[in-house]
Amino acid sequence: MTNTDNPADQPPQLLDFNQERIRVLHFTWIAFFMTFYVWFNLAPLATTMRNDLDWLTKEHVKILLICNVALTIPARIVVGALIDRLGSRIVFTGLMITMSIPAIWFAFADSFTQQMISRLLLGGVGAGFVVGIKMVAQWFPPKYVGRAEGFYAGWGNFGSAFAAMTLPWFSLTVLGRWFDLGDGAWRWGMAVNGLVLGIYGVMYYFLVRDVPDGRELVRTKKAEPMMCSSYKDLVQYLLWSIPLVGALGVLAWRVSNVRVDGDFIISDTTLYLIYAGLLVVYLGHVGKTLHVNLPYLKAGVPDEEKYHFGSVAALNSTYFANFGAELAVVSMLPAFFENTFEPLRNGSGGPLVTATIAGLVASSFAFVNLVARPLGGYLSDYLPSRKRTMLVYILGIVVGFFLMAFIAKWTTGVDDDGLKNIVPMFGGLTWLVIAVAITIFASVFVQGAEGATFAIIPMVNRRMTGQIAGMAGAYGNVGAVIYLVIFSLVDARTFFFILSAGAAVSFAITFLMLEEPKDAFSETFHDEVPTPNRTTHG
Repeated sequence: MTNTDNPADQPPQLLDFNQERIRVLHFTWIAFFMTFYVWFNLAPLATTMRNDLDWLTKEHVKILLICNVALTIPARIVVGALIDRLGSRIVFTGLMITMSIPAIWFAFADSFTQQMISRLLLGGVGAGFVVGIKMVAQWFPPKYVGRAEGFYAGWGNFGSAFAAMTLPWFSLTVLGRWFDLGDGAWRWGMAVNGLVLGIYGVMYYFLVRDVPDGRELVRTKKAEPMMCSSYKDLVQYLLWSIPLVGALGVLAWRVSNVRVDGDFIISDTTLYLIYAGLLVVYLGHVGKTLHVNLPYLKAGVPDEEKYHFGSVAALNSTYFANFGAELAVVSMLPAFFENTFEPLRNGSGGPLVTATIAGLVASSFAFVNLVARPLGGYLSDYLPSRKRTMLVYILGIVVGFFLMAFIAKWTTGVDDDGLKNIVPMFGGLTWLVIAVAITIFASVFVQGAEGATFAIIPMVNRRMTGQIAGMAGAYGNVGAVIYLVIFSLVDARTFFFILSAGAAVSFAITFLMLEEPKDAFSETFHDEVPTPNRTTHG
C-alpha cells in the first residue's frame, strides 16, 4: 500500500468508528475525562462543604487544593516509567480502579486529617493524562500526532470544566432536593464520581489494545530513570529533577502552618523529618540514575538513540507555565468569581453570582479545552515550525494572565487572612461579561500551549515517550503546587501578575533551549529501536 491508500497514514476522521485507532482515541479521552472530573470535584463544591462542615475553614480548603495536586508529581514520574514497562492499557485500568478508593473515602471523611490524607492520595489520579499520551502516540504517525494528542487532551481536560458546570447542580439540586439528601448531598455526589471511575477502569481494559496490528510495543525490562545521551544531559536531568522533590517540601512547609483544634498539623520535628526523607529520595534517585547511565554513556550512545535533553527541559518549563497555571486557576477561579462579584445582586436582593453560577462562569476557563487544545496540536502539525508555534502560545499566556489581573482592583482593608480586599474593576453585569471574555482569551493560549507541548513530546524520543511525558506532566503539577502555595499567601490580583511572570520565564527558556524535532512532519511511523535493556512485545 502507498501512504495515500493506508488509513493509518491519512488525516484522522474523528467520527469514523470503523477505524480502531479512532475508537481507541475516544475510549482513551473518556478515561482521561473521568480522571479529571474526579480530580477537580473539590473546587466547585468548596464553599458548599464549608457551609456544611463547621470545622472546615477557608484556610483548610486552600490546603486541600494544594494537596490535590501535590502527589501527582511523583505519581506522573512513576506512572510514566510504568507505561514504558507495562503498556498504557494495564496502567490506565489499574490507576482508575485504585483511585476510586480515595475518591469515595474523601466523600465521607469526617475530619480534616482524613480529608487531607485522602486528597493527597487522590492526587495520583492526575497521572491519568500521561497514560493516554503514550497510548495515542502508538496509534498515530508524527504528521498527525499533534492533532490526535490535542483532541485527546482537549476533550479529556474538559472533565475539570464539566465538574465545575455540573457537580454543584447534580449534588445540590438532583441529590439534595430531588432525592432529599439534604446538606450532605455533596458527599454522595463525590462518591458517585469515584464509583463510576472504578467501573470504567474495568471496562477500559477490554475496550482497547496498546498498539495496532503490525507494530510492536517496545517495553523496558524494568522501570528505571531516564537514559541520557551525554554527560552534560545527565547533569541537566539531575538538576531538573530537584524541583520534582522540592515542590513536595514546599507543600510540607505550607501545611505545617495549618492548625487543627489549635495545634499545628505538622510539628517542627516532623517537618524536618519530611525534609530529610525527601533528601534521601532525591539522593536515591541520583544514585540509581548514575548506576544505569554511567555504563550506558561509557559504552557510547548509538546515534539512533541520542536525543536533545534541552528540549525536555524546555517542555518541562512550558508545562509548568501552562498546565501548572491551569490547575491552579481552575482550583481558585470559582471562589474568585463568587467572592469578587459578590456585590452584584439579583432582583430579590440575593447574590447574583451563587456557587452554581460561579462554577459555570469559572468553567469557561477550562471549557475552551474542547477547541483550544486540539487547535494547539493542529497548528503545531500544520505550521512549518513547532518551536515558533510554541513561543507564540507562551507569549499569549503572558498577555492573558496580565489582563486577568485587571478583572479586579484592590480596595481598602484586608480580608480574614490579612490579604488585600479586591472588588470588580468596574461595576455592573457588563463587566462580569467582559471578565468572562478575558478569562476565555487567557484560556485559549494556556490550553493551546498545552496542545503544542504534547505535539512535540512524542518526537523528542519515541522510545521514552512515557518517561518524557511523565516528567513534563509532573512539572505541570510542580507549577500547580508552587502557584497554589503562592495563592494561599497573596490576593488573587497579585496571583495573576505572578502567573504572567512565570510564563515570561518559560518563554525565555523555550527560546534558548527547545530544538525543532527531527522528522516532525513525517507521514509514517518511526518504530523504536530496542536497546539492550528493552524488550519488544506484540
